[in-house]
Amino acid sequence: MATKVMDNAKKNKSDEFYTQLSDIELELKYYKEQFKGKVVLCNCDDPYESNFFKYFAMKFNDLGLKRLIATCYDGSPIIGKQISLFDLFDEENVNLEKKAYKLVINEVKDLNEDGAIDLVDIEYLLRNDKNVLTLLEGNGDFRTQECINLLEECDIVVTNPPFSLFREYVTQLVDYNKKFLIIGNKNAITYKEIFELFQKEKIWLGYRNINDDMWFIVPENYECEKVVNGLRLKHIMGCWFTNLDTTKRHEEISLYKKYNENDYPKFVNYNAINVDKVSEIPYDYFEPMGVPITFLDKYNPEQFEIIALGIVGSITFSSERRMEILKDGLPTGKFTINAKGTLYRKWDPNFDKKPAAFKDCETGELYQSIYARIIIKRK
Repeated sequence: MATKVMDNAKKNKSDEFYTQLSDIELELKYYKEQFKGKVVLCNCDDPYESNFFKYFAMKFNDLGLKRLIATCYDGSPIIGKQISLFDLFDEENVNLEKKAYKLVINEVKDLNEDGAIDLVDIEYLLRNDKNVLTLLEGNGDFRTQECINLLEECDIVVTNPPFSLFREYVTQLVDYNKKFLIIGNKNAITYKEIFELFQKEKIWLGYRNINDDMWFIVPENYECEKVVNGLRLKHIMGCWFTNLDTTKRHEEISLYKKYNENDYPKFVNYNAINVDKVSEIPYDYFEPMGVPITFLDKYNPEQFEIIALGIVGSITFSSERRMEILKDGLPTGKFTINAKGTLYRKWDPNFDKKPAAFKDCETGELYQSIYARIIIKRK
């Protein structure tokens, strides 16, 4: 069943987003000490194309790794971009483009004696040690038993998993109690399963700012926004998810604004005030507050408690209002009930720049919707 799901994901989803080496270097430089003596698994990474593999192979000795394991699924669309491996197998009639691999490195030496560890040394190692790179029996789905066996061997997982399978992927890591540093779409924060992990302090964001642009390498058949040095790049709102400790999650958010009712209107369907910017969290307010998801960039669990997420399934609203949806201030004839998941505040033309988006069918009062608010409380 897992194989079928993985195959469908590859066929139906645009999941081939390859991370640039510069983005990997910018994030992983903060975790150097946590990799010493560890077994690292990159289980969504073709060893001949992945910049994750390239990074860890070249940094193997610098990081003090015990072992590096990389696996991929079959049918990679950008084969051969990093290292050419097509003549590494002696078997006849092996179509490498249709095969899944396992690569295991226990040491990296300056094999060509040029004074540096680089991809030339890695390719030399692969060509001269036939036990390093082997074919997998299955298609490389991270949920197959042979891939789970490799997961059990490792200490830390670092990769860019398929975005469409992000829930399942993270659930597996948590179930097997693994440390991880992975890339996901920013929207994954609002997934019920992922958000609950934030609440339980089992996952948090890495060092990269959540709103910083990330440009991913995509295959030839994908649409892209730009081409740089021959690489087709697509912009995705990606961010790093981890359970490796970071210094930033122990830093307190500096609070300077004093609470007043005019600047912090309450939601009409949940007992919390709305805070539009993390920098404007009031220092003297200790009741529930709704803040943007960018709060997670600076979240210190010693300073704040995460209560809920202001979308479907995370909050039980205190009341229901039948709302008519407005467009440019005019009725559309479409209706919604706020208990289905949106937080609302009353529209104040002196405070709100945007026009009201909803009208209460009973009272005629105008409201604005507030999306993706995290409900927090000071400790």
